[in-house]
Amino acid sequence: MRVSVNRELCIGHGECAWIAPDVFGLSDDDGAVVLLRPHPSADLHEAVLDAQHSCPGGAIEVATGSTEE
Repeated sequence: MRVSVNRELCIGHGECAWIAPDVFGLSDDDGAVVLLRPHPSADLHEAVLDAQHSCPGGAIEVATGSTEE
C-alpha cells in the first residue's frame, strides 16, 4: 500500500488523524494533513482505507497492488 495526500484538497477536518494517527497527523501551522507513513504496515491498512473514505475533502489517495510494502 502506498498513501499520498493532496494538502490543497485538505479542509483540516482531522478525521484521518483520529482514525489512523500512526499514518496521518495535522500541521500545527495550517491544520492540514501531514502524512507520517507513506507505506504503512499491513496492520494499518484497514484504518488507512477508513480514513480515506471518511475524508470530506478527498485529500487521501491509496494505491494498492501486488507489491505492497
